[in-house]
Amino acid sequence: MNKPGRTFARPLAEFVGPCLGDVFARQGFASGDIVTHWAEIVGDDVAQLAEPLKLQWPRGGGEHASEPATLVLRVEGPAAIEVQHLAPVILERINRYFGWRAVARIAIRQAPLARRPRKVRPPAPSPAETAQVAASLGAIDDPGLRDALARLGAAIKRR
Repeated sequence: MNKPGRTFARPLAEFVGPCLGDVFARQGFASGDIVTHWAEIVGDDVAQLAEPLKLQWPRGGGEHASEPATLVLRVEGPAAIEVQHLAPVILERINRYFGWRAVARIAIRQAPLARRPRKVRPPAPSPAETAQVAASLGAIDDPGLRDALARLGAAIKRR
């Protein structure tokens, strides 16, 4: 009699990845990394202004074509000129993320962005919390270092 193997909870990404793979492929993305990690790739300042729509590869090519792709970005009207000026920075960050010259150009489509909730930063620790942690620190000669460690300790204790 064969016993069934232990079953463990599997990450949701194992199920969602294959489902969304076809959707991303239709938009020219080999994987969803550029969409799901957009803010980490280009930075929060650019991510607030633009979002990727699709990658347009040259005809007859694919992800590893001899010519790089064009990244189509959705940008709200007033921010389009700023994104256009930031294009070299965006291209450099995307290509650095991929590790090869995957994208050579950026095309801008003006449309409203799909607003995502911003991550809310927790407030800084109060001076009383910082002082309490500072009192528990050992002998530290540098006052700047002592204050920085006290703030760090208070922030960690809050969580």
